[in-house]
Amino acid sequence: MSRHTRAGGDRAEDRLRTGIIGGGVAGLATAILLAREGHSVDLFEKNPELGGRIGMIEREGFRFDTGPSWYLMPEVFEHFFALAGTGAAAELDLRTLDPGYTVFSPPGPVDSASRTPARGKTRELTIPQGRARVLETFDGVERGAGRLLDDYLVSAHRTKDLALAHFLYNPFTSVRSLLHRDILGSLPTLLRQMTTSLADFAAASFRDPVLRQILQYPAIFLGTDPRRAPAIYHLMSSLDLDDGVLYPAGGFHTIIDALTRMAEKAGVRLHTETTVVHIDTEAAPGRRDRRRVTGLRWTDGTGGAHTHSADVIVSAVDLHHTETRLLDPADRSYPERSWQSVTSGPGAVLVFLGVEGGLEQLPHHSLFFTEDWTADFDAIFGPNQKIPSPASLYVCRPSATDPAVAPPGHENLFLLIPVPADAGLGAGGDDGAGDPRIEAVADRVIDQIAQWADIPELRERIRVRRTQGPTDFAEGFNSWLGGMLGPAHTLRQSAMFRRQNASKRVAGLFYAGATTAPGVGVPMCLISAELVLKRLRGDSGPGPLPVSEG
Repeated sequence: MSRHTRAGGDRAEDRLRTGIIGGGVAGLATAILLAREGHSVDLFEKNPELGGRIGMIEREGFRFDTGPSWYLMPEVFEHFFALAGTGAAAELDLRTLDPGYTVFSPPGPVDSASRTPARGKTRELTIPQGRARVLETFDGVERGAGRLLDDYLVSAHRTKDLALAHFLYNPFTSVRSLLHRDILGSLPTLLRQMTTSLADFAAASFRDPVLRQILQYPAIFLGTDPRRAPAIYHLMSSLDLDDGVLYPAGGFHTIIDALTRMAEKAGVRLHTETTVVHIDTEAAPGRRDRRRVTGLRWTDGTGGAHTHSADVIVSAVDLHHTETRLLDPADRSYPERSWQSVTSGPGAVLVFLGVEGGLEQLPHHSLFFTEDWTADFDAIFGPNQKIPSPASLYVCRPSATDPAVAPPGHENLFLLIPVPADAGLGAGGDDGAGDPRIEAVADRVIDQIAQWADIPELRERIRVRRTQGPTDFAEGFNSWLGGMLGPAHTLRQSAMFRRQNASKRVAGLFYAGATTAPGVGVPMCLISAELVLKRLRGDSGPGPLPVSEG
């Protein structure tokens, strides 16, 4: 078969042949952009369904999202959809959540400076939609906190705008991209934010421990301990406290449905139950120290072996798996020994519950924070790792907004408990049949929710139960260490310091997804697809591509 080297040609034989490994958000997004660029694109997904971590479980009339559930940074979604020739409004039914979420804290006083309830009563703090109301909420907890939060959010927005314009979409292939006057003028502030932890940054302005937790918890979205996340990530507070939280009606899998439609419309050939087992390479002409991709090998659902020739390969699966399992040793930019210095984000125990009757005590999103959550982070990230108990956790009740995700008269609950990234902790199962450690975690947090949210009969009302553990992440997604997110966003694993989107050793091999740049989260996965497109174009620009070029 002849090789093809020109993109955008009118004839099929002129088009770059491109193979995408992984059918999650990043894989689908990259496939869409490259197909629209003129590539001939085939996408290979090992599981029966597309979506990756944005999965879906349907059982007895319940429909559970199995991954992301916070729709943040809508401007990133809108930009991607525009590049793909459509818009978010045309593809998704987005609804604004009000309240954004409620924070539940353990019974008893938390801090003498706070207006805490009487001992034995759970403290609840609800974050409404809209900046003015959020400022009032903070003021009601701590005198003067509203004014301080206003200043905090001004700084957060300024940092977010700088990140969008100069860092998140930056392939970091040119030093000149970092010499913009906006960056140089902000350098003293950026240096302070990079050398201060998010925890210290929040504590400098607020005394109340729950307010501090609200400003620090976004670090979990970034896969790290707020004591290790640089304060530059206070930009995340502009998302939930000011921009607000959205929800795609029908659940997050509707995002995958939209991307699948867009990929098919662009001419992408989608292959499920196809497990890529090797990325093939050959010596690059005239370069003894450089290789280039020639294609990939894959097996079908019956174990049959196949090959696919390609000029470009984009791996949108776990970077550790790509580097240590799909490439020969000589082709590896990041061999196994290099991962010893990488800090992983947390693992997770996920619990899916179908509950009979109403759960009005819980809004769409709830955060349950232990009083001494530094103990949680020590357990998850410290040298002596263990499952935290009691645990801080996240609870999603999508049936509060979308009745279609549960049968009439029932509720849908999704629980996420951060734990160490340890594939040996165990797998989940249906109705208590998972590994004992995973089911014990589920039992404890069900009782914790029942006590803190005053739902004493919660356990007795459960009709459907399923759990997932770190072993499931390792087996289902080839996730390094069984982690939930990928490498943590510490300073040395952020922006230009994070492992980037192109192989250092193999020409034509690129990376997308949460384990590479710019990082974790659905918006970052969409941006990673654009970074691959930029590298293929030779575009060193730091900001989003103009839509007219999409």
